[in-house]
Amino acid sequence: MVAVAILAAGRGTRMKSSLPKVLHSVGGKSMVERVLDGLADLNPSHTLIVVGFGQDQVKAALAHWPGLTFIEQREQLGTGHAVQQVIPHLEGFDGDLLVLNGDVPLLRPETIQNLVTTHQENGNAATLLTAQFTDPTGYGRVFCTDQNLITEIVEHRDCSPAQRQNPRINAGVYCFNWAQLMTVLPHLSADNDQREYYLTDVVKDLNPAMAVDVADCQEIFGINSRKQLAEAYAMLQDRIKDHWMAAGVTLIDPDSTTIDTTVYLEPDVVIEPQTHLRGKTVVGTGSRLGPGSLIENSQIGADVTVAFSVVSDSTVGSGARVGPYAHLRGQAVVGDGCRIGNFVEIKKSTLGAGTNVAHLSYLGDATLGTKVNVGAGTITANYDGYKKHPTVIGDRTKTGSNSVLVAPVTLGSDVTIAAGSVVRKDAPDNSLVVSRAPQKIYADWQPKHQREEQPKAPE
Repeated sequence: MVAVAILAAGRGTRMKSSLPKVLHSVGGKSMVERVLDGLADLNPSHTLIVVGFGQDQVKAALAHWPGLTFIEQREQLGTGHAVQQVIPHLEGFDGDLLVLNGDVPLLRPETIQNLVTTHQENGNAATLLTAQFTDPTGYGRVFCTDQNLITEIVEHRDCSPAQRQNPRINAGVYCFNWAQLMTVLPHLSADNDQREYYLTDVVKDLNPAMAVDVADCQEIFGINSRKQLAEAYAMLQDRIKDHWMAAGVTLIDPDSTTIDTTVYLEPDVVIEPQTHLRGKTVVGTGSRLGPGSLIENSQIGADVTVAFSVVSDSTVGSGARVGPYAHLRGQAVVGDGCRIGNFVEIKKSTLGAGTNVAHLSYLGDATLGTKVNVGAGTITANYDGYKKHPTVIGDRTKTGSNSVLVAPVTLGSDVTIAAGSVVRKDAPDNSLVVSRAPQKIYADWQPKHQREEQPKAPE
């Protein structure tokens, strides 16, 4: 049985933010959500979040996450003090306590599982996640026997020159036998320069204590500043892009592309430079996205092309072509084989298969049938200043250039709208709609300013 305590009470003053540090996003999820993701293989009996600064924000951000218990740390007096706050919540608990930090978001589930398994199989009182750094300057050193049993933990400032040659550092991730931890945790003292209670102080009184080295040192990277936030994001991006390229996705220029961990790509997708995939986006096989595109929280079918465009919260059917410079948003649904062209915006509208909106148009709150052809400059005037109204267009209907469809309006199937028409009334199937003022021509006409500038004839 394993309980988990995640330390998430700190303000993170170096972030220079009103947002609690653990809520800053790394690749589409907050730091603390990524830490929770690391528990995927563990199935803990208790998941305890120690909160302090901005605790209401943290609770609200994690409201969708089941089975969490929030524990307030009113004063931030060190890691040992933070873990002391969980004592009343684990009364009668007989198992192991895993301690994680809410600002260390890159730990893989298999790393956490290996730590816990090693701890339990060896019957350890304490097991520490450690790493061996090429340059461990500034980190506390962990000294071990050949069997990785911990003999001593020394802070960098207290190390002798010989001790500073030791590359093994403490990652700040622990697994404790709860019963043995309780023999020392309540008695921690703050007899140090910082007047804080350090969790490392309990390790010297727990036996056996073992170190487990992490295979990838980047996993234990902690975030305390915006610079480190960017560095962690870069590490995560390398991990994500390596995964998708190994899975059969082509990234033309990986360095200019970003992909959230929540995105799913099928094989033979091609991602062009300067393209960014966000949120819960799914892309079907054979699709080509970019260059210069943003796609977020959208479903993209197979064999779709999207160039220099933005697609948000929308669905694009297989074989469709989008862009350049198109914008799909607000639950737009584009059917199979559609063409959405230059400078077209589609909002909260559904387009049937084979429909074309080739250029310079706006469709809002509209439902279009199959094989509709929307002429250049057609717009749905869907807002009357108070509320939105729907437009319905039947199969195979054609709108002429610069048509305005004043909603609410319904056009039947096989309707033709003459160019320049302003359509205010419904039109039946198989009809022609012409709604425009007759053309007038005034011969020998000039603007007033030109007439006034004409030289006067001599008298």
